[in-house]
Amino acid sequence: MEMNAVHQATQTTSPVVSLPGRRHSVLFYLGCALLLCLPFAIYAINVHWPYRYRNVKPLLDNVFASKITISQYRRVYFPHPGFVAEGLTLRRNSAPDLPPVGAAQRLFVEGRWTDLLTLRRRVHIVDVTGLHVVIPPVGSRANKEDFPPGASSDFAGPTTTVENLRIHESLLDIMRADGSRYSFPIRDLLIQGLHRGDTITYRLDMTNAQPVGRIQSTGSFGPLNPKNLGSTPLSGHFNFAPVDLASIHGIKGTLSSIGSFHGSIQQIDVESKSDIVDFGVGRGRPTHVSGTATGAVNALNGDVFLHAVDVHTGSTTVHAKGNIVGNRKTTNLDLSVSGGRAEDILRPFLRGSVPVVGPVSLWGHAFIAPASEGSKFLNRLRLAGSFDIPSERITNHETEQKLTALSQRAQDPSPSKQQPGEDSPAQDPATTEVLSKLTGRASILNGVVYTNHLAFEVPGITMDFHGSFRLHDQQTRLLGTLRMQSDISHVTTGFKSALLKPFAPLFRKPRAGAVVPVAITGSNGKYNVSSNIFGTK
Repeated sequence: MEMNAVHQATQTTSPVVSLPGRRHSVLFYLGCALLLCLPFAIYAINVHWPYRYRNVKPLLDNVFASKITISQYRRVYFPHPGFVAEGLTLRRNSAPDLPPVGAAQRLFVEGRWTDLLTLRRRVHIVDVTGLHVVIPPVGSRANKEDFPPGASSDFAGPTTTVENLRIHESLLDIMRADGSRYSFPIRDLLIQGLHRGDTITYRLDMTNAQPVGRIQSTGSFGPLNPKNLGSTPLSGHFNFAPVDLASIHGIKGTLSSIGSFHGSIQQIDVESKSDIVDFGVGRGRPTHVSGTATGAVNALNGDVFLHAVDVHTGSTTVHAKGNIVGNRKTTNLDLSVSGGRAEDILRPFLRGSVPVVGPVSLWGHAFIAPASEGSKFLNRLRLAGSFDIPSERITNHETEQKLTALSQRAQDPSPSKQQPGEDSPAQDPATTEVLSKLTGRASILNGVVYTNHLAFEVPGITMDFHGSFRLHDQQTRLLGTLRMQSDISHVTTGFKSALLKPFAPLFRKPRAGAVVPVAITGSNGKYNVSSNIFGTK
């Protein structure tokens, strides 16, 4: 009985004792197998490692369409797989004798172990620091090498997904034929979801070349259409501020602009609002100017089409439409003002106080020649148009008093010209300011306003002039004819009037008073009206 009990106990407990031994044996054999395979796994990873220099180098050559040289290169395994390359130089495959296309200080690429083990073609981060790309002048041999016809059709995006492409502390230089350049510093550019056939999102922070100002923009781009690059869609918002307008020769002020855009690369529809607190032309007085604009931009060639621009200054709105087009950009604008104020329009152009105030209407066409080194805005501006100031007032009090007195004396003193109960025109000029009318045609060329017809009217007097007015110093030379209701002796008083009476018939015309050749000369608000009988002015 005892022996049977022992035997049964042994039979009952023996399986329990043997099972752990088998488990340890299995783990032991698995461990041994792993240890035996580990060298082969390390060897396989080392041979087929996607971030090996011999794999990365041709990939970079293909992406940048250049021959890449790298000063330093090292692989990274932990905590994430990837590599770091430093001292990159980009040279042309087809023309190695030309200067490099660009360079980069550092390129860092980081992936994920899960993507490697599951064989997914995906990179988590591509980070480029200190990238400097140089675009050669249009028409140069280097430019033709970089952008051969149909070159865009060869690029549709990478087949490996780049989740985050970041370029920062970088610079884009666009060279010009005269040796100068437009430089675009790039503080930070983040592109997400970069993959062939997909739409990317981006965030950009950079500085515009001219006018100099900070651009911040967010939006989407793509999917890229390599066979028809211009049809590639894009959209987003931008903030362009602060912008130093003094970088455009001849004008000044600080611009702030916000807006949105959508469309395709070939036609980007843009809406914007802008504000300039201190706009001026040349040495003109700082003036608050604001505006709205709608238009379209062709990003393939940089052409701009302005559908509607409304610029507000004071109580005046200037309407404009036109375009900025060509390899060397020229500007054409059609301008109009209805129910504006003369002083609002003149103020940004003049250093001192405006010479006249009053309602104004005008129509004109402005042409702005291409910018060149050292060229000033007023030298590039050409403007032709007509204007109407129906009831202006001269702001210089002394000049206004003289004009009022002259107007009162020039009016026909004949009693038949006065209505019953009408006051005599001979009033105290100190208490009365005459309103005048100014209409005409004018053009602006090289900072000088020219006119071949300028009609000026005050009660009793009409004048018709031709001449010029320099915007930078207000130097004036206007020659013309003065017509009065009265004879010439009435425009002066005292002894001069008595001397001129015998000559009055020489200047009288049928059914009119005196007709006298005159000249208006002077500068900076100090003008002199004098006779020009002998044409010597």
